[in-house]
Amino acid sequence: MRNLPAFTLAGYEKGRGKLVQALWFAVLNTVFMAWFCPARLRVALLRAFGATIGEGVLIRHRVRVLWPWKLTVGDHSWIGEGAWLLNLEPITIGAHVCVSQEALLCTGSHDHRAADFRYRNAPVVVKDGAWVATRATVLAGVTIGAHAVAGAGTVVHRDLPDLTLQTADGRRPVEEPA
Repeated sequence: MRNLPAFTLAGYEKGRGKLVQALWFAVLNTVFMAWFCPARLRVALLRAFGATIGEGVLIRHRVRVLWPWKLTVGDHSWIGEGAWLLNLEPITIGAHVCVSQEALLCTGSHDHRAADFRYRNAPVVVKDGAWVATRATVLAGVTIGAHAVAGAGTVVHRDLPDLTLQTADGRRPVEEPA
């Protein structure tokens, strides 16, 4: 039986004080996610709040990042419109990665077996050349391998090996382009 009033934030460190958190939320919701905010400014804002962002990174509008200081993005990666990087723990995105529209990278979860529903968070890693397609969900503790593809609408709940395609109907090797 769940005892939700017993839930605490034990084991979860936000990484910055309340003032910085509040300032980020104000920037996120007024400027960062707005359609009129240039992509270069989004990158600059993430860096200003502690993210490590490589060269040539493109971040589209309506992208949500919970904590910039827990985000690393490699060179020439793209983060598509409406993507949500729910990073209670670190998210590391490699170089030449595409995180498509409305994809969710989620580092947070709860222990469904514990009465207090305590956190069971873990980092997410997306290695070089990978593609997290439209509306795919990558759950806490998962590594997406190099040049792997999390297909549109899939839920990835365990590691996806290098050069593997996961779709709703299973996994198979990524086909080489003709």
